Amino acid sequence: IMDVTINILQTPHRALVADLAEDDQQVPMQVVFVVFMAMGNFLAFSIMQIFEVPVEHMFELMMGICLLNTVCIGIQFMVAKETPLERDPNAPKASKCAPVMNVVEAVKSSPGLLYHLAAVQCLVWIGNTAWNIYGEMWFTHSVFEGRQKAAPGSLERQAYHNGVRAFSHGGQCRSVLQLVAALAIIVILINTTLRPRLVYAPCIFIGAVASILAASVVGHQAMFAIACFTLSVMPEVGSFAIPFGLVATLNKRAEKEGKPVSTALQMSLLNCCVTVGQQICTLSLAFIMGRTSMREALPRALMLAGVAQVMAGGGGL
Repeated sequence: IMDVTINILQTPHRALVADLAEDDQQVPMQVVFVVFMAMGNFLAFSIMQIFEVPVEHMFELMMGICLLNTVCIGIQFMVAKETPLERDPNAPKASKCAPVMNVVEAVKSSPGLLYHLAAVQCLVWIGNTAWNIYGEMWFTHSVFEGRQKAAPGSLERQAYHNGVRAFSHGGQCRSVLQLVAALAIIVILINTTLRPRLVYAPCIFIGAVASILAASVVGHQAMFAIACFTLSVMPEVGSFAIPFGLVATLNKRAEKEGKPVSTALQMSLLNCCVTVGQQICTLSLAFIMGRTSMREALPRALMLAGVAQVMAGGGGL
């Protein structure tokens, strides 16, 4: 559901904002998306505290998310206005392969910066996925050494519950930092001449340090684990703001010069790199778990996340 929301809903929204914003507003307006994401993340982590073992109530949680998405889409249809494109009646009829060829042409004509950003995005999301998808399991299995299927009332069951609660509290702290960092980035980009990449790279390096510390130092220290989990959001803040803003800026300039633009397609490519990073992380963890227990595999996945984000931070510079 998260991937559907990101790839189907977020890309058109970003492209719409890019069309309406001026050149100097492109990057800050893309950061605004992170502000709303932070609010949604805080709500999601708060909802997790309703149930002692959230994974045993996935139907109720997923139905709630689907309902929330439906309400948000309804509000969008009521508020957002966009002038539809009208086909030239004298234009030759396009072939059935035209949509595919348009995508190919958009990729071929894209600036080299897009491919650079795509590679960095892929590496960043290897690290982000380790936290977003496996963060709760790291808390419950590695930090608190709990077990979901343990007998009710047992120490392992209580440890699992404590891990879920610590993960939820860490997620709330994470969301607050995400909001504060996004607002800080907006202020920096508007009031200074600092290049966006010099804002993006430090965000990635902070997440890399958090991942490496989580993998090698945290152990069973709950507060330290929450601190690392909180700081791990920084690469996500940067990756959902700076690359999309740069793409929007390049396309806006190209449009003014009369060149063909493909903002939505290029933003879709960046989102595809998110899913590539997710798959690399998932497959890597599956490979590690084939040779060791989950409790030992999760810290190794976080170490992989740290290494990938160190590489991404270097590329971001």
